[in-house]
Amino acid sequence: MKSFSFKPIASPEAVILILGTMPGTKSLEIQQYYGHARNNFWRFMFEILEDEFSDDYEIKKALLLKNKIALWDVLQYCERVGSLDSAIKNEITNDFEQFLKLHPNIKTIVFNGQKAAAFFKKHVTLENMDYQFITMPSTSPANASKTFDSKLKEWKVIRDLLKV
Repeated sequence: MKSFSFKPIASPEAVILILGTMPGTKSLEIQQYYGHARNNFWRFMFEILEDEFSDDYEIKKALLLKNKIALWDVLQYCERVGSLDSAIKNEITNDFEQFLKLHPNIKTIVFNGQKAAAFFKKHVTLENMDYQFITMPSTSPANASKTFDSKLKEWKVIRDLLKV
């Protein structure tokens, strides 16, 4: 199946860019980042940013924008059956050189999982590499190697990065 990523959620004030790999089947179906009910991304964001959880996608996007966080995917296009990152082939990355020029305040790039980081490192060469790169445990339900609480604890570095 051919898959295309979404447009980024971002404002010019963004200081952190969080990158997933590519939206999964459920996310593509409902046209929302992290649309699978068992993916913990949005629960983590509301907890970390100390806001009341909402299932409303517009509120979710507003939460990130309000806190100067941009959200996108490493891949613009890929072929994949199902939602597993391990099934991705024939991938094409998004244009990070252009995106980062348009968002000059971004100093930290956070990867949602090892595969997002691996695809970025494999395909992306930035003219300016003065970024802090951090790889977090995947928020996907497929990543069962860590508990919700242990993953959340690692993800809380986002709060510290916003205080800098």
